[in-house]
Amino acid sequence: MPDLADPALDQLFRQARTQNAWSDAPVSEATIHRLYDLLKWGPTSANCGPGRFVFVQSAEAKETLAPHLSRANRAKAMAAPVCVIVAYDLAFAEKLPKLFPHDPTAKDWFGDPKVLLETALRNSSLQGGYLIMAARSLGLDCGPMSGFDNAGVDEAFFAGTSWRSNFLVALGQGRPEGVYPRNPRLDFDEACEIR
Repeated sequence: MPDLADPALDQLFRQARTQNAWSDAPVSEATIHRLYDLLKWGPTSANCGPGRFVFVQSAEAKETLAPHLSRANRAKAMAAPVCVIVAYDLAFAEKLPKLFPHDPTAKDWFGDPKVLLETALRNSSLQGGYLIMAARSLGLDCGPMSGFDNAGVDEAFFAGTSWRSNFLVALGQGRPEGVYPRNPRLDFDEACEIR
């Protein structure tokens, strides 16, 4: 597989920035479907795919979400055309007969609640990262965030289900004034070892 050209790498990594201010340009339902149709191909352990995604777009859904956001995140999340609740399904193993069909025992690997939770959280976090990269590849800006009351969001959006919130990602077309100066990153020798 060939390397991506520099403009694509710039769009996905080097020039992409966390957004904090948003234009009024909407994100269409067709774009949301395209976004999921890309992110779903990212790998997860045993193809378990525990990530679940709620695309909060309507005024009513935003009103439901708003009280559970920190003061610092509320305005920017509400101004974004879409705020995605990246969640995980604690019943993800029920889908393994479809997702991992070559091993009928895969569903039984997650009987330990600790293993189940670790797998759901780790892999939904991966899937949230794929969501960000898929969004950037479609020309959308992203503003990932914590800073919300998980229990409140879970009660408001997932009561009576096996879904739990992980983190949020605001999506849309960012405005330049909402981008802070780029912070440094660790150099290779500070963050990596080759053994």
